[in-house]
Amino acid sequence: MRAAVLHKTGQDTLDVREDVTAVGFGPGTVRVRMRAASLCHSDLSAMSGVLPQPAPFVPGHEGAGDVVEVGEGVTGVAPGDRVVLCWMAPCGRCAHCERGRGHLCVASLRRLGAPGFRLAEGDTEASGFYGTGAFAEEVVVAADAVIKVPADLPYEAAALIGCGVTTGIGAAVNTARVEPGSTVAVIGAGGVGVATVQGARVCGAARITVVDPVASRRERALAFGATEAIAPEELRAAAKGLPGGGFDHVFEAVGRAATVRAGYDAARRGGAVVVIGAGAQDDLAQFTMGELFFNEKRLLPSLYGGAPVARTIALVVDLWRAGRIDLDGMITHRVGLADVNRAIEQMRSGEALRTVVSLG
Repeated sequence: MRAAVLHKTGQDTLDVREDVTAVGFGPGTVRVRMRAASLCHSDLSAMSGVLPQPAPFVPGHEGAGDVVEVGEGVTGVAPGDRVVLCWMAPCGRCAHCERGRGHLCVASLRRLGAPGFRLAEGDTEASGFYGTGAFAEEVVVAADAVIKVPADLPYEAAALIGCGVTTGIGAAVNTARVEPGSTVAVIGAGGVGVATVQGARVCGAARITVVDPVASRRERALAFGATEAIAPEELRAAAKGLPGGGFDHVFEAVGRAATVRAGYDAARRGGAVVVIGAGAQDDLAQFTMGELFFNEKRLLPSLYGGAPVARTIALVVDLWRAGRIDLDGMITHRVGLADVNRAIEQMRSGEALRTVVSLG
């Protein structure tokens, strides 16, 4: 079968090859025929080494497909079910899962780097990014790494729900709990940022300001519910012009210390700064103890939607079915697997909001 492989961390392009086999099928696993995958910035972060992922590996974690076969002991899904991949799969047994906080479960990280694919050339083993590997025509994953979705949800839309849309909408609904009539700023108008805009709109925010250095991305965000879109250098003035001297909620969807700091400064006293972007381990954000105490601004990291992933995905599906969020409009480009490197270029340049890779 075909798959796109990164052979060495730091390489800019993927090797699309036809001699790859999905391996590891057995008890507790599921074989999935992939139909669509979308490129997320986290894939680029793993390729560059910002996110830890041993190479060689098959990138892609926003993916949807059909269950082909289930291993012994697997319940909850069956052959023919439409599923999305879950890159941070809950075990269901740890303290986080028992408290209803399964999105914080790290059990799946023990599988980081475990073989998921084999390349015929050199009989080389490769893993799937965070236990998934959506840029392949077929994957074998742990049963807890798939979530069943309705059969009428298009594969392309389902792929988006696998990470970015769930992360952004969940940050607004679950983590920040944006109140009707509140003021919101979203720093970063990529896929996660635009999903956050839609989540804030669903919550009834009165003012949603998108902040991005790229004019085309700012313009695009307006179509998804942003009430205004500004350049980063305009953020300080926009915040000072609000009652209370800042926004009720500021979402950082970039993953950099500098933008977290800018978001903190743009929030009003008593407001919230919600960190969604996946950043580097050595990128340190700085705050003084005095300002943390005096301003009572809440720093709220939000991982994978800030709630059990299956629950947030079900909410997103309901919102899509009710016509309250736009998934199709988030797909700006489509390519085949052979052209996945073009999708990477589109992501890096900011040209694409989401590029969907068709897998047949």
